[in-house]
Amino acid sequence: MAKIYVITSGKGGTGKSTTAVNLGSAFNKFGEETVIVDANLTTPNLGIYFGAPIVPLTLNHVLQGKADVEDAIYEHESGLKLIPSSISLKDMKKLKYDKIHDVSKKLKKSFDSIIFDSAAGLGDEAKIAIEAGDEIIVVTNPNILSVTDALKAIKFSEELGKFVKGAIITRVKNEKIEMSLESIKEMLEVPILGIVPEDYAVSESLVRKNSVVHTRPWSKSARAYMNIAARILEKELPKESLYARLMARVGLR
Repeated sequence: MAKIYVITSGKGGTGKSTTAVNLGSAFNKFGEETVIVDANLTTPNLGIYFGAPIVPLTLNHVLQGKADVEDAIYEHESGLKLIPSSISLKDMKKLKYDKIHDVSKKLKKSFDSIIFDSAAGLGDEAKIAIEAGDEIIVVTNPNILSVTDALKAIKFSEELGKFVKGAIITRVKNEKIEMSLESIKEMLEVPILGIVPEDYAVSESLVRKNSVVHTRPWSKSARAYMNIAARILEKELPKESLYARLMARVGLR
């Protein structure tokens, strides 16, 4: 059964969009027909992430009634499909936000998994994306400010009657000043789906206009996202070759 996962956060800068991109790529590697939707209409990043900041048709055009959602789907060279939003200010006008529910229904007919990269925070834009989702995944960093905002996002989602699948902790450096995993779990009261370490490979993947799951599959961050995807989809990780295990062990990417 097709499912919509909404990736959200209580604040910006947590790695929400990076997580949406890499979970989508990881889902694809598991054989899931997946599309990522840039539901962050005011500050979209998806097209920029994949090296296509300007495209003929976007989610904005769909929500304006100027295009069908099928026409706004693009395929990356990796095989991942995406629906970007427009970076143009003029395309933010006359958006019919209620159409997002129609978009969701249509996408469920064509894909196994739909990932919404929502706006950060607790505003109307984030609310619309969350309401359209089946399961909510909150992204946070291991510091008290970020975790506090993540807790707000969780409670906000639950008040909308949505099931919160859990939280993903990103940009973890394993420093003493970071909150412990136990403290974060106790504060959020939702499952921790995984921990993604701070990794140069993630920044490099942005330069290469692709997900780290594809650019550096043996990196710690890529392996973390694959593990998280396996947990979400309830699937087993594919067995790695001896070469892959050796590459990961010696830290080569």
